[in-house]
Amino acid sequence: MPYDTRAGFPVHWNEFGVGPEPALMLHPALAHSGAWTRLAGGLADRLRVVAPDMPGHGLSGDWDRRSDYHDQMTAIAASFIEPGMHVIGHSFGATVALRLALENPGMRSLTLIEPVLFAAARLRAQAAFDAHHKVSRPFANALAVGDRDTAARLFSALWGDGRGWEDLTARQKESLVKRIPIIAETNRTLNDDPIGLLAEGRLEGLKMPVLLLRGSDSQPITQDIHNALAARIPDVRQSVIAGAGHMVPITHPAEVAREIRDMIG
Repeated sequence: MPYDTRAGFPVHWNEFGVGPEPALMLHPALAHSGAWTRLAGGLADRLRVVAPDMPGHGLSGDWDRRSDYHDQMTAIAASFIEPGMHVIGHSFGATVALRLALENPGMRSLTLIEPVLFAAARLRAQAAFDAHHKVSRPFANALAVGDRDTAARLFSALWGDGRGWEDLTARQKESLVKRIPIIAETNRTLNDDPIGLLAEGRLEGLKMPVLLLRGSDSQPITQDIHNALAARIPDVRQSVIAGAGHMVPITHPAEVAREIRDMIG
């Protein structure tokens, strides 16, 4: 299995497909690179995919808080970039994918699946941001006091694949509980945008085609985030997968693969 030091961090990654075009897939927080298996399989004839595990996820090294989490993951992801690459990110991974596109011109396409860049909605739809903040408060409070079990259960309800906590296996629950503190490492970046992803002129400068894809049944703020981004990105299309939630590339891989194929031509 591929394993090496990337951006000074021990990183494991998966490789999928035999297609002629290189692609990078970036998974959500609390998941791992294996989550891309079915979607990558549906694009295997077109894309040759590399998918790293984030720090503290999958088989990569445990997160040691050596730097800002978003900075570290972006540096790791950038080490895989090839000319003319398709970049596909989901949730937190989509915010990293967006940053890569802004900092590395020359990507062939960018697919953002439910990027949780709450700051985008905050700038454009304050009421929606406030409503989401209220819904998320019980999770945030549990995390703040170190109640990992409650925090993991509440996070799963907000951003999971639709299954109840009682439907998850003991191993899945254990993984979520172990990694849930990493969410706190991402809050400032996602809510306040200190790295300036949304700074004036940045999104407007994206040259590649961009697909914004979400599930129809995901958290309402997702639509506001997508609308805020779409209003500023020059070459963009939005797509909604009916009956899907936040984990749409896992629950509806065939539909997502079709949308990506349509976008990349």
